[in-house]
Amino acid sequence: MPKIQIKDMAGKALGEMELSEAVFGIEPNVPVMNDMVKAYLANQRQGTQSALTRAEVSGGGKKPWRQKGTGRARQGSTRAPQWTHGGIVFAPKPRDYTQTPNKKVRRLAMQSALSSKVRDEQMIVVDAITTEAFKTKTIAQMLEALGAGKKALIVLPNVDRKVINSARNIPGVKTAQVNELNVYDILNADSFIVAKEAVAGIEEVYA
Repeated sequence: MPKIQIKDMAGKALGEMELSEAVFGIEPNVPVMNDMVKAYLANQRQGTQSALTRAEVSGGGKKPWRQKGTGRARQGSTRAPQWTHGGIVFAPKPRDYTQTPNKKVRRLAMQSALSSKVRDEQMIVVDAITTEAFKTKTIAQMLEALGAGKKALIVLPNVDRKVINSARNIPGVKTAQVNELNVYDILNADSFIVAKEAVAGIEEVYA
């Protein structure tokens, strides 16, 4: 069963805690994580791109010039793709990019991502993440004390507006609750900072 050190917001070690083997101690499945990241990015696409084909561009009903005798190439419409202001060949149209991996794949990918953070020593457990006021400096000092990388994901057990608002002005820092976690954000973070209380929530959801 993997163990991890617990720290306070000043970076001082307070002890150790055991992590669930089923959630934080499996061999990461890279292909499954890759599938989930691709699905997440695909689901972020709005799919609203659109352009007009030659049939949809207004005008162009009259033949530009007669078929023969002019010395120029024959043309049937000024809205053909080779003309300026003509239609687009194979014009993109609105479409749905949504991908929905099944529940077992989502669970395995999340367990793999969490386990990879423990294995790579990028997970930091903090006894409690709190701030008495809306103060970015408090969170910035915590990140510096913990030795966090440029991109950090802070996981809270529940919504704490003071912490969330204090962290959102720091470039590269994101906050999330246990029920908002996704594989992309976990893997994209250099430092995975989790409140001690949130660890129990993660184990309860993904065990």
